Amino acid sequence: MELSKIATKPQLIKSTLDDEDIVKEFGEPLEFYTWDRTPIDQFMKLASVDKDNYTSVLDAVTGLIMDKEGKPIITKDTSLPNNVLMKVVTKVVEGLGKSQK
Repeated sequence: MELSKIATKPQLIKSTLDDEDIVKEFGEPLEFYTWDRTPIDQFMKLASVDKDNYTSVLDAVTGLIMDKEGKPIITKDTSLPNNVLMKVVTKVVEGLGKSQK
């Protein structure tokens, strides 16, 4: 099969944090969106990350944490509670490289 047959534009997919701690704290699961495949600019950021430097991981992953319109949730003016941020980053990183069919 030609590689071009599987190349498509990235699509937003919904991800949910629904563990007991999140539901207890917020009264319901928390939803965010990310890409089903990593855009090349984000991929290059991720490829150069020092996995032992949490700041570089966070800088690379924040562009993959979006609302349902595809706008970044974390900006220079907005942030998430630390406990939520850690769970979101973990969920995004765990999803990297996995098929999102």
